[in-house]
Amino acid sequence: MTNLAAALAPSAAATTDAPPPFRIGSEAHKRAFCGVLLDIFDPYKPSILAWPKLSPDAEKRLTGLPFWDVAVETEGHASSRMQAMADTVTDPLIKEAIALNAFEEGRHKLVIRNMLRFYGIPLKEEKSYGAPRDAEWKFICTGYGECFDSFFAFGLFKMAKDSGYFPPELVDVFEPVVQEEARHIMFFVNWVAYCAANKPLLSRLWFRARCLAALAMAGLGRLSLAGAADGGKSDDNFVVSGGEALTVGLTPRRLVEIALAEDTRRMARFNPHLLRPKIMPFLGWMALKVLPKN
Repeated sequence: MTNLAAALAPSAAATTDAPPPFRIGSEAHKRAFCGVLLDIFDPYKPSILAWPKLSPDAEKRLTGLPFWDVAVETEGHASSRMQAMADTVTDPLIKEAIALNAFEEGRHKLVIRNMLRFYGIPLKEEKSYGAPRDAEWKFICTGYGECFDSFFAFGLFKMAKDSGYFPPELVDVFEPVVQEEARHIMFFVNWVAYCAANKPLLSRLWFRARCLAALAMAGLGRLSLAGAADGGKSDDNFVVSGGEALTVGLTPRRLVEIALAEDTRRMARFNPHLLRPKIMPFLGWMALKVLPKN
């Protein structure tokens, strides 16, 4: 089986040629989670993407969304933080994977900027993205933030596609971007587990404490945005800032159901022995126990 096929294997039960299991923290584990980025790279170029002509109604919906400036800043900050982290890593394979992650985040920013330019949507002047003083801390914060954001982004993207809120041609252009986010969070949660498994006890406890703090900060930050604490303007998140515009008429329960189904579908494409992001799916299932059914 090729690396690509192994990385995309849907489940151990679904194929007789499933990749072999490995120990978390092993060299095989490292090759597998780095392969999620390195072996499934899509070489598309933002400069040659074919932006479809939109109907007046569809163009109005697109230009009326409130989060484009935040979207560009989010991807810009993510790219800068990923590259800063890559610059500190000594392991050649992990360094290459994180550098590719940084490149893809920067490419997402270019996709959005090119789309805005094509449809004549104004964009504020982009600010500078300075390198963080503590690269690992910002990398961890960004990784957990993406785990939160991607879960709802999967659901919002599916809803926008099925509802016809945007034409299929426009949705198809963004499909590689959404799937890249799935790859990024798969890599991240396995990187966390790999690093923890290969540290001595005291270092491992400190690393886990930093991860827990970053996770709490990401979760609280999303809750504050959901409560409109800052009007949805944040350089770390744009899913919440635009979610209200995309979910008019959609119940919270239905959004969670769609997000859970999409998360399961997208994660099933990867090596079944790799760890999956679990926090948001767990919270989603817990939410379904209390959310009204109508």
